[in-house]
Amino acid sequence: MRAIKLLSVSVLTLAGLTACQSETDRKTEETPIAKVDAADVVRTATKNAYFGDLHVHTKNSFDASIVGTRTSADDAYRFAQGATIDNGAGKKIKLSGPPLDFYGVTDHGEYMGVIMSMQTRGSELSKTPTAKAIFGLTAGSREDRMNAFMEIGTSVVTGEPKEDIYDRDFIDSAWAENVAAAEKHNQPGKFTTFAGYEFTTMRVIGEIEDQLGATNLHRNVIFKDKAPKRLFSTLDSPNPEDLWEWMNTQRANGMDVMSIPHNSNASNGGMFDLVTDNGSPLTKDYAVNRLINEPIVEMTQVKGTSETHPTLSPKDEWADHELYEVLVGFHAPAKKVTGSFVRQSLARGLGLEKELGANPYAFGFIGSTDAHVSSSSLSEENFFGKFSTDLDLEARGSVPPKGKKNWDGIDSDDPAFIIASAQYGASGLAGVWAEANTREDIYASMRARETFATSGPRLKVRFFAGDYSDEDLTAGDMVTRAYAKGFPMGSEIGNDTSPDFITWAIQDPDGVPLDRLQIVKVWHDGGEKEQVYDVACSNGAAPDPATYRCADNGSSVDITTCATSSGQGKAELKARWQDPNFEPGQAAAYYVRVLENPKCRWSTWDAIRNGTPPNPRMHTTLQDRAWSSPIWVK
Repeated sequence: MRAIKLLSVSVLTLAGLTACQSETDRKTEETPIAKVDAADVVRTATKNAYFGDLHVHTKNSFDASIVGTRTSADDAYRFAQGATIDNGAGKKIKLSGPPLDFYGVTDHGEYMGVIMSMQTRGSELSKTPTAKAIFGLTAGSREDRMNAFMEIGTSVVTGEPKEDIYDRDFIDSAWAENVAAAEKHNQPGKFTTFAGYEFTTMRVIGEIEDQLGATNLHRNVIFKDKAPKRLFSTLDSPNPEDLWEWMNTQRANGMDVMSIPHNSNASNGGMFDLVTDNGSPLTKDYAVNRLINEPIVEMTQVKGTSETHPTLSPKDEWADHELYEVLVGFHAPAKKVTGSFVRQSLARGLGLEKELGANPYAFGFIGSTDAHVSSSSLSEENFFGKFSTDLDLEARGSVPPKGKKNWDGIDSDDPAFIIASAQYGASGLAGVWAEANTREDIYASMRARETFATSGPRLKVRFFAGDYSDEDLTAGDMVTRAYAKGFPMGSEIGNDTSPDFITWAIQDPDGVPLDRLQIVKVWHDGGEKEQVYDVACSNGAAPDPATYRCADNGSSVDITTCATSSGQGKAELKARWQDPNFEPGQAAAYYVRVLENPKCRWSTWDAIRNGTPPNPRMHTTLQDRAWSSPIWVK
């Protein structure tokens, strides 16, 4: 059986692999952790915004360790609190902005820690045939070593373990190491950690021998507090429904847990399908089980944003934000957008609710990074990518290849244009409104879907539905009134008339000003429907009632310096709004999107520092943004 190429050659650099290496962690000195007494935690009834990342990989992930990551879960939690660590290629990296509020290491459950141990002299796993084929003194050619590693990827896709390296006791010990790191760094009221891992399920396109690719149906499995000694991976079963049943059992045993789908834009229509993993029609039991286990989705990360696509939203001028249009690990494009993006799937869920009596796609939103160097890369100006190899500017396509000073004569089919790393985004973050920064509070808010996603900046966004007045919007106790007279994001409400919506957004203190505040409405009426409404404009004018759009606020970017114009945009936008097209009896979901003013994309920063023009196939600027979880009105 030929090995399916899960990782692109541009990322998987096996040429540097040598005989078994000693395991050396490159890290700074340990900083003592000042523990906080849980009894001292102060709670805020109107809730605070907390920012975190629940999708981070370390040396214990097979695809991170093979390309040089040597930092651990312990290093990852220190990074989130402001420490400087090594990216695996000798480069020092540090979090942009202040420390994060919460963090979760989610190494791949499949072969957790195994590749790192295979490279460690004297370990039992280094003596296996697979380890010798990849790392041994008698290893063959680079291609032979690559093929041997790709067989591990094939195993993850098919769910068929490679017996010589499938050491469950060792995998248990690697999992215990990650859980112990989360316990060590958890500080109620100051910094929250969650034990978690990635369930790396993929669906092969065609036959595996055809090398056509595989769809991304990955989930991050996050435990509230306690965690079991043995995790459930795709090597137990690649079917998400089997994962959910295992999770139901953990919950029955007192360990609350949720799974968070991610990177649905590369699922080729599979993440929010109309059939189950085995092709059966969806049922009410399926819908209920999915909603219990997957209350939120990760809708933006380094591999693009999964809100929507221009094909699905041709009237949305901002639908092309950080698209990632290749299958994970392949140059092949993900051709099927239907079923791959969250906006359409919210509407699809309302249609399924009419049909089944339950909605499998009534999810809230978060963002996270999918970092594979123990660290979140969130800054456009200082983007260090996903893997240790991503600081090679030619490899990520931001500067002309082979030292050229411009892009003249470069073939548009050159891999520099289509490799995955050229499409990476400096994204994203999970935002949670919670009474305190503790596992209990943050997890409860995630279950309640009182969450929001950002594409990197620490934008804050709030969203309520109820019976409000203009006085409520301007009152000093607006949030207290909003909770008392209505419901926050993530809620489901019944209304025969259009509710009043209150929405409020605040810019990142270290970011650029806000451009506009929008409400996106989706519904199902013989098909998926949508409408984007601008509800607050930074120029102070009202949106055009015919187009529902704000006028351009005049902000601009100088792409020769990345300087942004001053004087345009607002630090804060808020609005009270009613749906002008509300129809009684029509179920709909509404969510907020707030847009920043334009600024340079990371690839433009690379080009400026290199003294070359930006890649013409890449966006030179972008508008970072945040999205609230929906409110469902039925």
